[in-house]
Amino acid sequence: MRPVRFNITPKEAKLSDSLMQGELPQGHIGEGFFATKLNDVVGLARKNSIWPLPFATSCCGIEFMATMGSHYDLARFGSERVGFSPRQCDLLMVMGTIAKKMGPVLRQVYLQMAEPRWVIAVGACASSGGIFDTYSVLQGIDQVIPVDVYVPGCPPRPEAIIDGVLRIQDLVQNESLRRRGTEQYKALLNSYGIE
Repeated sequence: MRPVRFNITPKEAKLSDSLMQGELPQGHIGEGFFATKLNDVVGLARKNSIWPLPFATSCCGIEFMATMGSHYDLARFGSERVGFSPRQCDLLMVMGTIAKKMGPVLRQVYLQMAEPRWVIAVGACASSGGIFDTYSVLQGIDQVIPVDVYVPGCPPRPEAIIDGVLRIQDLVQNESLRRRGTEQYKALLNSYGIE
């Protein structure tokens, strides 16, 4: 029997062509060492190890499922481990319509999350109440918790959700280690009644 070959003209694969290397923070490179600021190293590590907590209530949650699927693969960006325990996650992704009765629950989930924590409002309903301008729907989750990134759309495409995660990664990488202890940040949390 003759062996079957699918590649008529096989090519030599170069490992350097198939791997993408992350960019180094600014620093001093020498033979056998690399020196940089602690802020940059911690920011780089946090950026590439975000643990999202999906809080999905309607159609935006379906788009998030597509984003996590193999076609869009959010895991490429360091968000592989989706957690459903707030104490283990640092990125709250609120997707869908949030009723006013759910506001205290959302706030409690936010308070249970690990510090530092970030929030994405995905879709029109989480950002501004969307088409539901009624007495029972919260007109944006920023009425109960601080929001870092808003992703527009009704529902947003998976590419928009990925773009929102990339914006969070930029914020996480460039955030100072001391930002959470500043008076400005404490004033922001106090405006939401969070100590």
